[in-house]
Amino acid sequence: MSNLTNTPNREITEAVMRMNNYIAEHIKEPITQQDLAKVANYSPYYSTRIFKEVTGKSPFEYIRKLRLSQAAIKLHEENVRVLDVALEFVFNSHEGFTRAFAKEFGVTPKHYAKTLQPLNLFMPFNDYDLQKIQKKVDNNMSEPANTIFVQIMERPARKLILKRAKNATEYFSFCEEVGCSIWEILCGIKEALFEPIGMWMPNNLRPEGTSLYTQGVEVPIDYTGAIPTGFETLILPPCKMLIMQGQPYDDENFAEAIAFFWQQTANFNPEIYGYEWANEEAPRFQLAPMGYRGYIEGQPVKKVTKD
Repeated sequence: MSNLTNTPNREITEAVMRMNNYIAEHIKEPITQQDLAKVANYSPYYSTRIFKEVTGKSPFEYIRKLRLSQAAIKLHEENVRVLDVALEFVFNSHEGFTRAFAKEFGVTPKHYAKTLQPLNLFMPFNDYDLQKIQKKVDNNMSEPANTIFVQIMERPARKLILKRAKNATEYFSFCEEVGCSIWEILCGIKEALFEPIGMWMPNNLRPEGTSLYTQGVEVPIDYTGAIPTGFETLILPPCKMLIMQGQPYDDENFAEAIAFFWQQTANFNPEIYGYEWANEEAPRFQLAPMGYRGYIEGQPVKKVTKD
């Protein structure tokens, strides 16, 4: 996963501050992705992405390193059993803690407690560090940054159930042509691999006289269930999808958010990540606009072949 801009805005930095403080206060308790998302006021997916964007580590890599370093300090300063320290810092077993400790520091906790050799302990972010980041943002930006997160995801061989129109080129013209009930029908297909999608069909998957824009849902390749009346199916091969996700927005501003997303990504070149567009392998798609998670699109890519 990467992003199209490297500078977090104030809202993002403050959300990471809240997550960081929560981790510090609950480091000896189980911490879930949902816990951090609630503190950040974003979705679990987006909270994880912005935390890594600011700190350089995923939340759970950060938590693991912090727990291990605090456990090492306890072993250094107190005469305690390794098992007790493991349980205190939310490791399920002596063995699991020992493996994680040895992987992090190159020495077992038992050996460390005896020798107290110097360790390269993890230094967590604090509010001062995050405020310095924000101050740099405020000094260098005339308007808030707008991060677009990018990641590559694998799609298996699958079957696509879709509804075509004749002339539609985007969502609104599709609804005008075939109605707005298609989405509800797609949501009712319980065997779906993923949520329903709006799609822009490549030429090789678009018969003459059919629309550029369609709606559909992907199901397992061996799906034998009912196909809704007026729908059809296609077989899609395995492929890689480049997923781009914008920042959260107010739901009433979804049209502006999508327009801005398209402006930001219009000239994006996947070759900077070693990929190129593979539009013939699958449709470009959009997920239903939901402000809390940001606007999301996906487009097929393949590895750049070297001559």
